[in-house]
This record gives sequence, C-alpha cells and structure tokens, in this order.
Amino acid sequence: MSDFGHLLEDKCMNFSIRIIGLCRFLNEEKHEYRIADQMFRSGTSIGANIAEAQCAISKKDFIAKLYISLKESNETLYWLRLLQRTQYITNKQYESVYKDCEELKRMLVSITKKMTMADNIQDCSQQFKID
Repeated sequence: MSDFGHLLEDKCMNFSIRIIGLCRFLNEEKHEYRIADQMFRSGTSIGANIAEAQCAISKKDFIAKLYISLKESNETLYWLRLLQRTQYITNKQYESVYKDCEELKRMLVSITKKMTMADNIQDCSQQFKID
C-alpha cells in the first residue's frame, strides 16, 4: 500500500473512533439514538469499505468500494449538519468532526476521479488500438 493509502487508512480509523465517541455521547448524554445509529453506521462504514477495497477482485470492484466510502462520507456529513442544526451537538463539536469528514471526502473524490480517468483512458486506448 502506498503512503497515501496508509494515510487514508489511518485517518479513517481515527475518524471512526471519533464517530463512536460522538455516538456514545449522543446516547448517554442526549438520549438520542436514531440519528446516532445512522451516523454510527455511515461514519464507520467509510473506513470499513476502504479496508474491504484492499481485497477487491478487480480494479472496478476497488473503485466501487471507494465510491461507497465516498457516499458514506457524504451521508455522515448530512447527519452531522442535522445534529448541529437541532442542537444535539455544539458548533465546536460540529466543526471539528465535520472538518475531518470533509477531509476524508476530498481524499476519496481525488482518488476516485484519478482512478476513473485512468480507467477511461485505458478503455479508450484499447478501443482505438491498431494492430
């Protein structure tokens, strides 16, 4: 795995730990369970899908897992905005966790764009290959 891959994996693990802590806070202090459960699922799924991508059976499978992680990060951002607007979390809590999730999302957008472009270029080169 590349240095960037290790960095992404570490950031995802740290983010998952933060999400678990935030969900624990929501359950124990705010007695909020439904949104916390949804955020727990989407927030921890980001790293889980990246880990699963490491054993992908093809490049397309790998890209698909990264896209799932990207979609999960976007869903997590939604739940964070909802929690902040309904005052379940403070602005300080929101800004800190939101910033980390946005960073993961940007990294995933970058990776998926590069891999999709490289895949499209390869498909085009095969299409126009002269024997």
